Amino acid sequence: MPRLEGEQTLMRIFIAETDRWEQQPLYEAMLSLFQRNGIAGATVLKGAAGYGGSREVHTDKLLRFSANLPLVVEVVDSRERIDAILPELDKMIKGGMVTLEKAHVIRYFE
Repeated sequence: MPRLEGEQTLMRIFIAETDRWEQQPLYEAMLSLFQRNGIAGATVLKGAAGYGGSREVHTDKLLRFSANLPLVVEVVDSRERIDAILPELDKMIKGGMVTLEKAHVIRYFE
């Protein structure tokens, strides 16, 4: 199986599942943005528990059920492509956090 290997940038976006952008869930709007801009790939992960700046814990435990669980959107692409979409993300994200880090990527394809 062929593979492609090299240095890329991993962007993690920490938001809440109730965050919205123009009448749709924020994570869906972000995925559309990434697709339109040719970003290599993105994954949305739903957290079981977490808290942000307010220090209010949101959890999926039955006794403390929360409808506002944390989400992490992970994107891997070149630093240039990620830098190009950051101004759009600045408009969309009202509360949350973005981290950027170098990642050694090994991509498998047929």
